[in-house]
Amino acid sequence: MKNNLKVLLIIEQCNPEWPSVPLVGYSFYKHISQLVNTTLVTHERNKTALEKAHPERDIIYIPESKFIKSYYKIADRVSKIKGKIIWPLYNTLIYPIYAEFNHKVYSRFKDSILDGQYDIVHALTPILPRYPVKAIKACKKTPFILGPVNGGVPFPKGFQTVARQEFSYFNFLRHIGRYIIPGYRETYKKASYILSGSTYTMNLVKNLFDIKNEKIELFYENGIDNSFLQNETKATKRDENNTETINLLFVGRLVPYKGADILIEAISHLELSIQNKIKLTIVGDGPEKNALQHQANTLNLNKKVIFTGWVEQQKTVGYYRESDVFCFPSVREFGGAVVLEAMANGLPCIVINNGGIAEYVTEETGYKINPVSRDFVVQEVKECITKLVQNQVLRNTMSTKAIQRAKEFSWSAKADAIVKIYGQVLKNYSGKTVI
Repeated sequence: MKNNLKVLLIIEQCNPEWPSVPLVGYSFYKHISQLVNTTLVTHERNKTALEKAHPERDIIYIPESKFIKSYYKIADRVSKIKGKIIWPLYNTLIYPIYAEFNHKVYSRFKDSILDGQYDIVHALTPILPRYPVKAIKACKKTPFILGPVNGGVPFPKGFQTVARQEFSYFNFLRHIGRYIIPGYRETYKKASYILSGSTYTMNLVKNLFDIKNEKIELFYENGIDNSFLQNETKATKRDENNTETINLLFVGRLVPYKGADILIEAISHLELSIQNKIKLTIVGDGPEKNALQHQANTLNLNKKVIFTGWVEQQKTVGYYRESDVFCFPSVREFGGAVVLEAMANGLPCIVINNGGIAEYVTEETGYKINPVSRDFVVQEVKECITKLVQNQVLRNTMSTKAIQRAKEFSWSAKADAIVKIYGQVLKNYSGKTVI
């Protein structure tokens, strides 16, 4: 049952058919709108997908000018080298696209915000902590909530080769943006409340803008759809299948920082008795795919390592449910939704202790490896795999705990938490209580 709260949700990236941030934005909208009265404002690029899913909803689509459409094609082309996206440059060059959206939202809604037509204004995407929200200028009497924002996590010192492969030398652009983008500092300084998707980003925002503890909260941006949640532990399924092979799984884009090469090398160092008991499935595609296949062949692992190529997100659930251990040695990860998906399906997880994913995994649900150096991580991944292959009781225990942990991240639970935050912020802001 909905309460009477009226919320303006600004979600530029909000699309049920696209992965990553657009899907996160949509998932927040879908579940929040079931609890409170919402008006969604989003980009027109999301219109087709949203109208199929919610033809009856109050959704405002912001159109894009002809100039910006042409500009995007140029920015997209300039941001690539041999088909590989230079993300720091890309995020800088596409800012004018967001800036147009941001300005149009303000022009469209400033009067209704000033008139008090909304109890809360909440801007959810873009998630990267480098974008202003002009609508805050109209929030004279209305609390403004920002986030979850997440990003800015640096590459570990022991992985500077990978950092260069990911064009980290362009990262200075985001530091410049903090000082030259109009309204950027104002957005954070004047926000009534800020949600942060990782501890690193929370501390970054607090230090950059002198944000007090009472104005910011750790709130992970990723969640789990109920279709990914598994109630049956791996112990039960393994007893039913009576199988001996331990299936390892990696899901992600095949780019240098995701660490699939580290995983393949770690498997090559396993004792033969352990190696003969495992199989690794790599789900995903990307510019490193050919190099990874060559690596597996060179290490005589072509029969042990299976590459599926790109798989639709909803279809990956089948791979999770057929696997026993999730191996994801990504050295620099913000949200890492795949880790939550793996945990929801009862997979113990092996991850790197850098960024948001390390905050999902506990000692009861997997292993977190400090990114000291590439060689160190390879050795630790090997040791973690060995422990999990040899110890079925440990796998089963971690499987059960992983499912329990993942349930805390269900989208319905996150929406409930958001609405409670709305109520508390509104009460602190004006003393008003909405039922």
